[in-house]
Amino acid sequence: MSEAAGEPVWRKWHDDGQPVRLGVSACLLGAEVRFDGGHKRDRYLTDVLGVNVTWLPVCPELEIGLGIPRPTIQLRGGERGDRLVLREGGEDLTDAMRAYADARTAELDALGLDGYVLKKDSPSCGMARVRVHGAPGGMPQRTGVGHFVQALERRMPLLPLEEEGRLNDPPLRERFIEAIFSRNRWRVLVSRGLSRKSLVAFHEAHKMLLLAHDESIYRRLGRLVGGLGQQPDEEIYASYGQLFAEAFQRRATIARHVNVLEHLFGYLKKRVSSVEKREIASAIAEYRAGRVPLIVPISLLRFLVASHDVEYVRGQLYLEPHPRELMLRNHV
Repeated sequence: MSEAAGEPVWRKWHDDGQPVRLGVSACLLGAEVRFDGGHKRDRYLTDVLGVNVTWLPVCPELEIGLGIPRPTIQLRGGERGDRLVLREGGEDLTDAMRAYADARTAELDALGLDGYVLKKDSPSCGMARVRVHGAPGGMPQRTGVGHFVQALERRMPLLPLEEEGRLNDPPLRERFIEAIFSRNRWRVLVSRGLSRKSLVAFHEAHKMLLLAHDESIYRRLGRLVGGLGQQPDEEIYASYGQLFAEAFQRRATIARHVNVLEHLFGYLKKRVSSVEKREIASAIAEYRAGRVPLIVPISLLRFLVASHDVEYVRGQLYLEPHPRELMLRNHV
């Protein structure tokens, strides 16, 4: 079905029975599981993103038996924080956390995760810049990674990860949400049963979205799909899934977006009027200059595609890769 038939283009590739599924530090949803019995509810996660995803809340410290309230824990030694210990008394929890985290991340992997939102600065869940104690001179260093995050990285190295604080940055938020919706689309495709035909259709719909993120991977994936039949299908499927996930680790820049916008407009040039040409060219130029958000040229393109019934462009997920109400392309 197309958007013209009443369904946004992204809906075609999603399945309500397999929603976008995200792991999350439980305190961010309002669960009173922190060391002091409090929470760190993030209203963007609960009230905005939460409408469009299914959460799998986890609190590693509670789940290894530390209780509520509990002693403060910290990272000590090594650049990333080799040991996880109680601040008072120094009891070492490293082995217990590693054993738990390896088992828990295996469970989450089996459930099918599309991403994970983590609590910043946490010795268990912080994905970067967690304080590491025990350095010469006594000053903690901001180089640590939470031990549960380390297990996530080992088990699912291409899983989109983000901290709640960084999601306040519009470009980082856009990249993360684009990545989780794209990963979900791939997961749905695999669950339905991969075939040469379905892979070709999937790739065609994602072409411009991939080009906006990484042109090199876009070309490599094109060669993979073009070479169907030259090597075992299962090898191609595995390589495609790996590269597809890697593409969304790279942020789509203004320059890459402009390249895609102009590429898409190329399909319209012979159909639109001179006035329409000037309007879309002006919208792209204004976006390039940082005077209007991406949604302006995107909306104009969507209108022209619908008006002139350009089927190929209308099916491009680039035009609408996620729900409009998330307003991810509305920032300058």
